Amino acid sequence: MMLRVTYKPLPAFSREIPVCDNLDVALFVPSSAQAAATAVYKQWIPNTNFETASNWDKGRVPCASDVVHFEKNKVVSVFVGSPHTLTDMYLPLNGEFVLASGAGFAAFDGSWDPGCDSGATVRFADAEHHAWFDPTLWQTVSPNRELDLGGRIFSVDEERVPCHYDDVIFQPETSFRVNVDSSRRVIHLRSISLMGQEFSSPEAWAGYLGGPSAPLQFHGNGTLQVTGTGCPEKSGCACGNAPDGHRICAALGRQCPALTCRSPLQPLGHCCEVCGATINLDFTPDFDLQKYRDRLVQALLSQPKYAGVRMAISKVHKTQTFLGIIPQSSTPLIQIVLIDDEVGAQTGTAAEQLAADIMEDIAQHGEVLGISSGKMEVATGSTFSGQVGSHTMSRITAGTISGLLFGLLLLGGIFFLYRKGKLRLNSAARQGLCS
Repeated sequence: MMLRVTYKPLPAFSREIPVCDNLDVALFVPSSAQAAATAVYKQWIPNTNFETASNWDKGRVPCASDVVHFEKNKVVSVFVGSPHTLTDMYLPLNGEFVLASGAGFAAFDGSWDPGCDSGATVRFADAEHHAWFDPTLWQTVSPNRELDLGGRIFSVDEERVPCHYDDVIFQPETSFRVNVDSSRRVIHLRSISLMGQEFSSPEAWAGYLGGPSAPLQFHGNGTLQVTGTGCPEKSGCACGNAPDGHRICAALGRQCPALTCRSPLQPLGHCCEVCGATINLDFTPDFDLQKYRDRLVQALLSQPKYAGVRMAISKVHKTQTFLGIIPQSSTPLIQIVLIDDEVGAQTGTAAEQLAADIMEDIAQHGEVLGISSGKMEVATGSTFSGQVGSHTMSRITAGTISGLLFGLLLLGGIFFLYRKGKLRLNSAARQGLCS
């Protein structure tokens, strides 16, 4: 059980005034159980907890002889996990304390407190700059953690932030404030868990947004919307963060590492160029992204010779352009990005070898896997990047050739019958045939 305390504007309190006088108090009982995530989910890292030392300008939690200062015009939601004795506390105009069982505040009675004789003013840090589209503030967790090989599965930058069908977790017994400024009016998610409660339906989430805490936790022009539905396609779903790709890259500061390969590659959805290899796959309705990912991990990536290689694999949309300038449409494809820890002239060579093995596997089993074609590009410390390998399934190539032969035979037959006088054509068709 926790106590949620929301407050109105108050002056500083002194030793004679109990901290909780004149406060509006409401009981908040969170759900004791949190549904297990059935898909990849993203967990928010920062918090605004009272007991987190980094949330204070002195780098420590306030003690009895300190004066606690919250900026007057800063909105806050603060989780308090234990009791505290303080000399004075200045509150902002708008905010809340979420009190754990047994937590609270009391006025300092002036007695000696070991290790707390500074009597300093300790200020709460500004949490306004914590942005939803900052990849460094999210931790990606997968239910198939045994397949992640100690972090060797990574995500391109746009996918480090919650995607359309992801489950979002704000850790239990933590408070937070996050800026949801976005290029989209609505940011779709599968579910959101916070304060021990899981919201997995639009109705439940709409109810929470209408409550007093949501405006203190989320600010900005974007609106989070819970759909309660996962990706409906076994070939996977694109992340959907491309419209905010510029925000993601700006949050990373575009501090890209220095590369030693020539003509490095630019994966879709990634802020920095990379050395290594990329593979783009065209797929059929039989393709299963999760099964194929597991196949690559178990059969290839887990081999000792690829211990230094990291892999990202997901569905992305590649924009098709007219004359390389005007966007016309987008095509879904499966993108595999491979990077390694080799250096110097060997940079990218292990990734290149793994890419070659993947292409060989596609040549042998692509039709069964639902892969119609694949194209590989590499950039290593000793080669220029470029398309160094491609494979198209023979059944598609044969079908295309058969179609062309059939069309030529049909046109030849029509022309033969026309010459023999067995077939009459109108003037337009005759002009086209004889031109």
